[in-house]
Amino acid sequence: MIHWAQAGESRYVCASNVHMVMESHDSAEFKTVVNGASLVTSDGVPLVWALKMLGVPDASRVYGPTLTLHVSEWAAREGLPVALYGGTPESLEAFAEVLRQKYPGIQLPCLIAPPFRPLTAAEDDAYTRQIVDSGARIVFVGIGCPKQERWMAAHAGRIPAVMLGIGAAFDFHSGRVRQAPAVVQRLGLEWLFRLIMEPKRLWKRYAKHNPRFVALFFRQWLTSKGLGQSRSS
Repeated sequence: MIHWAQAGESRYVCASNVHMVMESHDSAEFKTVVNGASLVTSDGVPLVWALKMLGVPDASRVYGPTLTLHVSEWAAREGLPVALYGGTPESLEAFAEVLRQKYPGIQLPCLIAPPFRPLTAAEDDAYTRQIVDSGARIVFVGIGCPKQERWMAAHAGRIPAVMLGIGAAFDFHSGRVRQAPAVVQRLGLEWLFRLIMEPKRLWKRYAKHNPRFVALFFRQWLTSKGLGQSRSS
């Protein structure tokens, strides 16, 4: 990602979890968006487990909020300007202050908190021009899945930077939203922790996606072992 940013290449990176996988399963258009990314990381622990069961023994988690900090550290070290897109003005400034304290010298020339509604073409053009004019070579995009992935795909080729969809990382690192304890994350129960923290916002998502993911993956796993072929035939 740093090499791409140094070269001014327009690319986007998706940090995938069960939600993103199921959105891709449900929408051919969104599947094309995710598959069009230059890099897709296994952000969710259940995806790591699934990859291992499907024969990828060295699969490991690349947690979006942690990746954000690693990229920020490298950006500060290499002098690569970083833009922030998403959240609210307050959450962006709080996150920017966290980055400035952790990584002195980091360049944050562009902080954009777009409205929580579809943008007009003129608004989108203005925000895009603001990012381009800022000279940013890395853009952290925190407007939630699947919106942020669609935004990145739509701006590939328009913004000469590496765009990374980071979901709730703005709020996590600024302390506005609690992260799940490390042991809860290792057990693959971060979704349950977040559900307890934000039940009204998240219960429909988890009720819709999680059971289907388990069922669909189990079917895929059986097929990979040759146990589901006779039924499917």
